[in-house]
Amino acid sequence: MAEDGSRRRVRAGEGDAGPILTSAEVEAFREEVRDVYREYGRDLPWRRTRDPYAVLVSEVMLQQTQVPRVERKWPDFMSAFPDVRALAAAPLSEVLKVWRGMGYDRRAVHLKRMAETVVAEHGGELPRTLEGLLALPGVGPATAGAVAAFAYGEPHPYVETNIRAVYLHRFFGDRCDVPDRELMSLVEATLDRDDPREWYYALMDYGAHLKRTTPNPCRRSAHHAPQAPLAGSRRQARARLLRAVLDEPGGTTERYAALAGVAAGDAEELLGRLRDEGFLAAEDGRWAVA
Repeated sequence: MAEDGSRRRVRAGEGDAGPILTSAEVEAFREEVRDVYREYGRDLPWRRTRDPYAVLVSEVMLQQTQVPRVERKWPDFMSAFPDVRALAAAPLSEVLKVWRGMGYDRRAVHLKRMAETVVAEHGGELPRTLEGLLALPGVGPATAGAVAAFAYGEPHPYVETNIRAVYLHRFFGDRCDVPDRELMSLVEATLDRDDPREWYYALMDYGAHLKRTTPNPCRRSAHHAPQAPLAGSRRQARARLLRAVLDEPGGTTERYAALAGVAAGDAEELLGRLRDEGFLAAEDGRWAVA
């Protein structure tokens, strides 16, 4: 191995697969990412704050929802529940009403449970450590890593969809079925530890640019799973049933089946699942938000 810094090889951890980069290659990659960011960087409302709660809400919303929809919904949610105590104290029915239109309503339930946990166990302050963030309901490695970077300026390697797109495009050519463990070694090796907040914004915007201008590199990930169409799906039926209960609480299964246009047998099963997941409660055959 050459001693010259331009040829020194770097890798995130022992035994990791994937390319090994020289210091010069790391710097060239960082400059490439920053060049794209300077030209195509996005001004998003949640990037104007370092409030950990506001950042967490945006990251949970972005997990399975396109940025333009989150841009519209995030300000409304923050206005309704401006801090973690307000969200913890709010009825779940109100949280779900404000969340309406975002889809994947489990995220709203997780956010409320997260708020309750933070108030009860952390005095209303989100944990600063990665371990503490990961212990919160509904918070996984990508969300925890993002909050650590964007709220606290703490550099932790993580992978989400746009970051994944960049590393697949830049380092793996046409190779398919690339696992995230191979990407993680590169994410760690190239991470700007002096300014992780701006670095991750740059990576995400580069990834978003790639998805607009090239075939989506994430299709070559081992973790890529195309989303099933919503129309006519059980997911759509479930959402309609939950909306019917929110709009008209206290009805029967038969009533909600009719309102949602769902077969009675399917309505009974889906309402039961919503109850088991903590969304709904039933008493004397009538349904309401838990």
